[in-house]
Amino acid sequence: MTGVDDTGETVTGAAAPGERRPPASRIVELPGAFRTWCGDTVPGVRVAYESWGEPAGDGSNTLVVFTGLSPSAHAASCERDPSPGWWEAMIGPGRALDTNRFHVLCFNSLGSCFGSTGPASLRPDGEGPWQVDFPELRIEDMATAAALALDEFGYSRVHGIVGPSMGGMTALAFLLRHPGRARHLLSISSAVGAAPFAIAVRSLQREIVRYDPQWQEGRYPPEQPPVGGMRMARKLGMASYRSPQEWAQRFGREKVEKPDPGFGPRFQIESYLAAHADKFVGGFDPNCYLYLSRAMDLFDVADHGQDRDEAMARLHYLESACVLGVESDILFPLEQQKALARGLEGAGVGTEFHALPCIQGHDAFLADTDSFAPVVADYLRRI
Repeated sequence: MTGVDDTGETVTGAAAPGERRPPASRIVELPGAFRTWCGDTVPGVRVAYESWGEPAGDGSNTLVVFTGLSPSAHAASCERDPSPGWWEAMIGPGRALDTNRFHVLCFNSLGSCFGSTGPASLRPDGEGPWQVDFPELRIEDMATAAALALDEFGYSRVHGIVGPSMGGMTALAFLLRHPGRARHLLSISSAVGAAPFAIAVRSLQREIVRYDPQWQEGRYPPEQPPVGGMRMARKLGMASYRSPQEWAQRFGREKVEKPDPGFGPRFQIESYLAAHADKFVGGFDPNCYLYLSRAMDLFDVADHGQDRDEAMARLHYLESACVLGVESDILFPLEQQKALARGLEGAGVGTEFHALPCIQGHDAFLADTDSFAPVVADYLRRI
């Protein structure tokens, strides 16, 4: 069922139980059937988005933000939804992504469960959610869905693309598949392809979810997801998102107040992981998690050329790029950021590289605003 909200934006009322669109998110419906990177077609594709700042009307002052694996499009608070967004400290008037100057537009990734079409969405025939019948998803599909959404807005080119983590991969796919549609790139803790360690971690996470009996080969009732598998997968994820240095500094060997007499939590670090897992479970559809996780592993810029160098050379049209990495990141290690910067420089793109000494690991772009905000703000002021 399709309707129009109080802003005049098209919205879709029908949703599967696993979808959780934030109240501020708006929906753009893509025309025709969506053709995926692997050649499948998906009818009725929707893309959820949120925006901040005044648009110029042609995209010339627009910064497009692509998200990591788990966030929605609600990157910052707004009048429609005053709750803090996942990048609250970075987006707003006078902040690093300064909405006094830029129109900031954040897309929820295709395949996610926060309004964009994915495994948790209802099938076009209304016969329940797609679940594991959803076609194989690639990072390129997320990029193309965003490009088609920009077409609907009338934006043939935007000022810049900002991509942290998986969003950096989506940014590269967008720039490679849709050349000339952005002038600048800001890549944060991302890569031209997943490292073996990251693939190993995500593979284990997916296996943990799939081995939960409640997963039921991906056909679980949406109201009865594989909670145990998702909890353990999230714990493993959190262990890779942060760094050993931070764990040592924050928790050491501090015990919980009431240690479990059996094999349950006895240390504060165990309690911390359990708390984060509990917050995640119920907030993210397991099948969407599996699809997005696998898409990250499959991404490689080499698929867009004879090899990675030849593919990166196709980005020569960019006016500038900035690549940020974190010294303590074990999931997207600093060497990957250096390789990305070298590839851009090899393409003739004026590129600056920053290695930040944060101890929060991969999550530093979320947790250490004091380190990230000045660098991001300085770069954006100069473009």
